[in-house]
Amino acid sequence: MKNTIFTGAATAIITPLNENGIDYEAFGRLIEWQIEQGIDAIVSVGTTGEGSTLTDEEHRQAFKFCIDKVAGRVPVIAGTGSNDTAYAIELTKYACEIGADAMLLVTPYYNKATQNGLIKSFLAIADASTKPCILYNVPSRTGCNLLPESVAILAKHPNIVAIKEASGNISQIAKLAQLCGDEIDIYSGNDDQIIPVLSLGGKGVISVLSNIMPNATSKMVKLYLEGKTQEALKLQLDLLPLTNQLFSEVNPIPVKAACAKMGFGENYLRLPLTPMEEKNATKLYELMKEQKLI
Repeated sequence: MKNTIFTGAATAIITPLNENGIDYEAFGRLIEWQIEQGIDAIVSVGTTGEGSTLTDEEHRQAFKFCIDKVAGRVPVIAGTGSNDTAYAIELTKYACEIGADAMLLVTPYYNKATQNGLIKSFLAIADASTKPCILYNVPSRTGCNLLPESVAILAKHPNIVAIKEASGNISQIAKLAQLCGDEIDIYSGNDDQIIPVLSLGGKGVISVLSNIMPNATSKMVKLYLEGKTQEALKLQLDLLPLTNQLFSEVNPIPVKAACAKMGFGENYLRLPLTPMEEKNATKLYELMKEQKLI
């Protein structure tokens, strides 16, 4: 059995932006609030952190700022995956050097590699890493699906310790759990499937919802793992309308609007992302009021 990076909820944290670049003041306040609220880990510059539109320098600066701000209080997981394996290796080496606790490696987007290509790419990055790696399967965004059989091969690598599963396919996740056993930790990559993934032996969630509800998201996992399954399920279902509204437009558009409404930076995104449509934002803010977030 490999060491577990975290149990509970990790926030796939937004990167607050304005017209001048990264808003480090807002970023710092959000990180502090996340830790105060009991979050279990933070993922810097993942999908939700808009890594696809940050410059290389901004990408690296965001990692360093987050790692320095957290200062070892919870694990920081750096989103170093790319559709270019050589670039992913560069970023991974950098994140290891500056003190990231683990890497999050998305499947190569746009290229749509074969399973053999995915395996070789992930092994090359894991070989270059001095820290544990979390695979990230999100076929709706990348155009390719990392199959359980491939994960079973990758799980043999000592640095590949976990997977964020955002395929939405519970049958696939069940097969993954069956093939890999305790060789790999499974995290839900979808906030509406936290309890189903935990029921298959998952260790938690890498979450968008926890940007605005870190305590409740972590609590949901803890309740389930403590055997309070009905309480955990009730929390999952009670938060489902808000969860669904956070994905009423492509992530991170709604969560950026939600965070801005809570005072964590501007509702600013870089093209091709645009601010949330008014009718969707109105509904989001109503649900946030119900949860006493605003």
